[in-house]
Amino acid sequence: MTISINVLPGVGAEILGVDIAGGLDSGELETIQQTFSQYGLVFFRDQQMSETDHINLAGRFGDINVNRFFSSHPDYPQIAMVSKEPDQTANIGGGWHTDHSYDHEPALGSILVAKELPASGGDTWFTSMYKAYDSLSDGLKETLEGLSAVHSAKHVFGPQGGYDTGGSAEGRIGNAGATLELEDPIHPVVIKHPLSGRKALYVNAAFTLRFDGWTVEESAPLLAYLYAQAIAEENITRFKWQNGSVAFWDNRAMWHFAQNDYPGQRRVMHRVTIAGCALHPANC
Repeated sequence: MTISINVLPGVGAEILGVDIAGGLDSGELETIQQTFSQYGLVFFRDQQMSETDHINLAGRFGDINVNRFFSSHPDYPQIAMVSKEPDQTANIGGGWHTDHSYDHEPALGSILVAKELPASGGDTWFTSMYKAYDSLSDGLKETLEGLSAVHSAKHVFGPQGGYDTGGSAEGRIGNAGATLELEDPIHPVVIKHPLSGRKALYVNAAFTLRFDGWTVEESAPLLAYLYAQAIAEENITRFKWQNGSVAFWDNRAMWHFAQNDYPGQRRVMHRVTIAGCALHPANC
């Protein structure tokens, strides 16, 4: 096969002409690494990957971070199950967010593999935090450079958190008590990305509580403005899943949003998350 790159409008790129299950040679792996570094989001089509292939692919990029809260695959604990049954109303990831910003060492990235898809719907939307940062005025950029923000999982995954009180976990999210042992991390609002060297916004509506040293009320208007900038239409790619589709995104540079528009249908995805490092400073 001949490998090629199809750059998408909005954000990300499709990598064509590779067979992940068949094994990646050094040239193919280098192309994937370079494309991932440049665009922060890569897609593959028509892959026939086993669970072992999935885990091995992730392992080429770093150690695997086993999620504390998601139900895991019964035979492969490295794989988190992102699923929705026909009788369930709420989905997982149904809002703009980035994975694991509530960790002191946020995840490098996540690799999501489609296993069972609804007849229609179930797209995942992605948006670029590079573009969000670039869209800001010089004055606001200068202000944000001096700010850090507090992130937390407690209000989402913890006891009385969103999944708990909303009844939307439905057996798919658990271990709420683990949030009580987590110390909420503080991350810079603007990061210099450790792979690309580009600046990106590092806040998100799901897990960012407030600016460090500010109250929640003081933080809310500026955060809302930044979130609105982040989801500008021109920044978004709407990825339509097909059998054999794979998405690999950089959690330090992208948000994503799983659409919940397939009532009465089943959707099953396998996710492996790759461990990252501290963003203060960007040293990985």
